[in-house]
Amino acid sequence: MKQNQSSQSALGIAFFRAIESQKPETRRICYDPYARTFLPTVSYFLIKLIVDSGLYERMGPGAVGFIVVRERYIDDYLKAGLAEGLDQVVLLGAGFDTRAYRIPGIEQTRVFEIDYPATQETKRKGLKKVIDPLPGYVTFLPVDFNTQSLGEQLQNSGYNEQAKTLFIWQGVTYFLEAKGVDSTLDFIANHAGPGSSVIFDYMYSEIFQDPNNSYGKTLKRVAKMSGEEYMFGIDRGQEEAFLTRRGFHNVHNLTIEALKQRYFIGPNAGRAVPSDIAIVSAVVNKGE
Repeated sequence: MKQNQSSQSALGIAFFRAIESQKPETRRICYDPYARTFLPTVSYFLIKLIVDSGLYERMGPGAVGFIVVRERYIDDYLKAGLAEGLDQVVLLGAGFDTRAYRIPGIEQTRVFEIDYPATQETKRKGLKKVIDPLPGYVTFLPVDFNTQSLGEQLQNSGYNEQAKTLFIWQGVTYFLEAKGVDSTLDFIANHAGPGSSVIFDYMYSEIFQDPNNSYGKTLKRVAKMSGEEYMFGIDRGQEEAFLTRRGFHNVHNLTIEALKQRYFIGPNAGRAVPSDIAIVSAVVNKGE
């Protein structure tokens, strides 16, 4: 991704959240009342037409389904964490995520939004159309996970290492090199208070290893359009070992089938999702 350009993948995800949020409450999976503020009106209606026609589903089977169910599950995970008492929330690669402004109770925490400067600038301009001034409990931090230290940026901005913190890492890991993933997990494991946790989605390594993998081929086409290369994955069934070795316990992996059983019911029972991606959460060992 170009350093002076907002993330195109983050913008695309905002489109799908906005489209989903316009559905009746009984049919939508997730709800984000602010997503449309980042989107040009003409582009929004064009993308909506493509999605509603089924054309996008034919081009990327299950992609929209996963984006909206991921949003909903992580929303629910955050709400549960807030109910149990959180001091801080760190959004890693925040993109156009609006949880800091729409999840009840999050205003009682300190929120750190971390992403590329260009994406953050676009986001702040969009938010100020509907929320001005921006809330003081949110801190924006520019970080490149592949080249900069997450710890240095956070520790210079009021982050409390002893506080119970939730790290939300949505839609990011697969765009990183393995060393970028490891350094971020190392910081979380060693610089977060007791009871802190991380939740992130990831792809299975076989997507990148098997040249005939159909979903992998789709991702390559998407990467050419967005300029954001897919690089990182975890071997299927190895997520617990992967995170345990890096200083975590209580690893909970939610597969696509589990997500479908939980959320794709009633009028959404027929919605498709890709099979080569999952969401995992884990608690840091510190203080346990």
